[in-house]
Amino acid sequence: MRLFIAVQLSEEIRKSITDTLHELKKKGVGGSYVPKQNLHLTLAFIGEVEDAGAVKKALAGVSLKPFRLALSEMGTFEDLLWVGAKGNQGISGAAKAVRDALAAAGIPCDTKKFKPHITIVRKMSGNWKAAAAPKGEMMVKRISLMKSTFRDGKVSYSELWGKEL
Repeated sequence: MRLFIAVQLSEEIRKSITDTLHELKKKGVGGSYVPKQNLHLTLAFIGEVEDAGAVKKALAGVSLKPFRLALSEMGTFEDLLWVGAKGNQGISGAAKAVRDALAAAGIPCDTKKFKPHITIVRKMSGNWKAAAAPKGEMMVKRISLMKSTFRDGKVSYSELWGKEL
């Protein structure tokens, strides 16, 4: 199964991002738009694993305090459009703590420099700067071990386990 650790977004933030996506579509921005239910912020991407038990055990030992997450600017990684997120040191600290716990447990995960973002359009084309970045903020009080499933050419995410902060 394909796993990652994420912050699931509040309904207010999902709606704000979805409103921006509708605006981008009206402005002719093409690509594969992320469905509202799949919007999230990844703290650590793990990839394929046989058993999630070791991941759950590693995450159970992570000590985090709730933190604020606020949407910021939009940007791109080549043809991937994202919305940035800021939250003092909370987001970066959470990502580091999660990645350190996974490493200590011998669970490989993505080691690229952490850039807090929410992917909103893949294979994007057009002038994404024609729309204003979404606004919103929330208190993060939970992190989730997520599983991605591909079915009929579509991806869906489901929570396997969650940790309250």
